[in-house]
Amino acid sequence: MEFQQEQIREQQKQSWSKVSPGWEKWDRFIMEFLRPMGQAIIERLEIKEDDIVLDVAAGTGQPGLTIAAIAKKGKVTGTDLSDEMLMIAAANAAAKGLKNYSTKAADVCQLPFEDNTFTKISCRMGFMFFPDMQLATNEMHRVLKPGGRLAAAVWSSPDKNFWYTAMTDVINKYIELPQPPADAPGMFRCSKVGLMTGIFAQAGFKHIGGQEITAKVDFIDTDTYWQNRMDLSESLVAALAKADEATIAAIKNDVYGIINTSSIDGRALLDFGATIIYGEKAS
Repeated sequence: MEFQQEQIREQQKQSWSKVSPGWEKWDRFIMEFLRPMGQAIIERLEIKEDDIVLDVAAGTGQPGLTIAAIAKKGKVTGTDLSDEMLMIAAANAAAKGLKNYSTKAADVCQLPFEDNTFTKISCRMGFMFFPDMQLATNEMHRVLKPGGRLAAAVWSSPDKNFWYTAMTDVINKYIELPQPPADAPGMFRCSKVGLMTGIFAQAGFKHIGGQEITAKVDFIDTDTYWQNRMDLSESLVAALAKADEATIAAIKNDVYGIINTSSIDGRALLDFGATIIYGEKAS
């Protein structure tokens, strides 16, 4: 792996390990938020009870845990860069009594599995953070059995994800943040039309398709929204760390104003949009 990719990998590992306590704290909320994307992945994979499944960028366990409950005679392996995240996933599996779920720390660009190992691969909200998305997809294609399927979820464009941009747009008004290269890891890196289907095709996948999901996530109120973002986004916390108290107060006031104005019947119901991409390895 090139030095730059290695740097990105280490940065991602440190970042996710650092926010793992926040993910554990907000796990129930996050899993409910991301449930539609996980369900769509499961539907596209057509999980069977004897499937051998790899869940890439597993985080705290979903959708791999739900898949394991369906594939009762099969096996699910959750992989992630962060050992801390996988510890939470393993605990969640144990709490659910899932004996066919295991975890393994791994870099998706160098998967530690033999060719043709898995019948299905799921990846929910991981692609945008991979150092090399094409190499990662090639690796997933390699470890799939012939006829195996891959389904992934990525965030759609910023204009469809007000839950995220409500805060970042305000911060950008007050703090000049460095703009990363267009191909650098980030939330909306995969939103360009045709990008993901092109990556899948280049890796060798066939019968490639896509599905759009739009809905609203319920943050309850502005206080919950603010605390959620502070607990889960290291980049936002780092940005605010550069500001003085008066600027932070102004940012918070503006964010609260935007969320309150957008609330529905007093609830902070904010738009989100995602895309499901899926494909099959030739038999």
